[in-house]
Amino acid sequence: MKKFIPSMLVTAMALAASSAFAAGGEIAVIVKSADSNYWQNVQKGADASLKEVSGYTLTFQGPAAESAIADEVNMVENAVNRHVAGIVLAPSDPDALIPAVKKAWEAHIPVVIIDSALGDAGKPYYQSFLSTDNKKAGELCAQEMIAKVGTTGKIAVMSYVPGAGSEIGRVGGFTDYIKAHSKLEIVGPFYSQSQMATALNQTTDVLASHPDLKGIFGANEPTAVGMARALTQAGKAHKVVAVGFDGNQDLQGFVKDGTLDATAVQGSYQMGYLGVKTVVNLIDHKPVPKFLDTGVVLVNQANIDKPEAKNVLY
Repeated sequence: MKKFIPSMLVTAMALAASSAFAAGGEIAVIVKSADSNYWQNVQKGADASLKEVSGYTLTFQGPAAESAIADEVNMVENAVNRHVAGIVLAPSDPDALIPAVKKAWEAHIPVVIIDSALGDAGKPYYQSFLSTDNKKAGELCAQEMIAKVGTTGKIAVMSYVPGAGSEIGRVGGFTDYIKAHSKLEIVGPFYSQSQMATALNQTTDVLASHPDLKGIFGANEPTAVGMARALTQAGKAHKVVAVGFDGNQDLQGFVKDGTLDATAVQGSYQMGYLGVKTVVNLIDHKPVPKFLDTGVVLVNQANIDKPEAKNVLY
């Protein structure tokens, strides 16, 4: 992920000198998939933020699967055609969503990107990006892996949707750190397309074909859940070091019983809450950060019941 400078500020006036954003109306929150607990936690944050302002309504939607990129493009284009007041978008693909976001810009509709980066060519068309620094988060997971398994042996990487902005930063940060700071052999990455059942089957195959595996990394919620279930079914829980990502109820249970040594949890609620707040600030011509790091917490058995973890778990 490229580094952004938090002090860079943009305003709605700078985006569209010829036309001001219209106050009031619909704010469209469009995410990669409406089904997972992670994205539903984003919705909770967005709903809470909406209660603090007046004159706005909120719609929340996402495709049935994170791999249904064309469906998400259509959702953004439909929001533009409805002349919504603002859009909060988690792009499932860094490049495929750029033309739709450009249409919003041309229609003087403010766009706030959350969770995953839009490609460089899309930077002129959105006003703020709120996300975990996925590269740093991946590095944090790699540090935990090395601390648990040492610097030699074999580990596997279970990823999700290839090319997604968060995946590039997160898995890239993990693998780059492993290669730079250890002699660990990396098996994979394997791509689950953010489908839990696919991740379970892939992990089962990896465990069977690599009986000497020392560690495994599951890079998002459905992937990590499928990975942990496969470890349990194969009798490899507590024998293979496992680091996950995200923090739904299933993953919390796997941390508590030791199937997962740790899981990195993003501020998904904050993404929804601050995403809506940022759009409203843009409409009100208030300065907003070009990039805001919404943070990550490495949750393990030692801190799972402490405030630092409870504030991000969902």
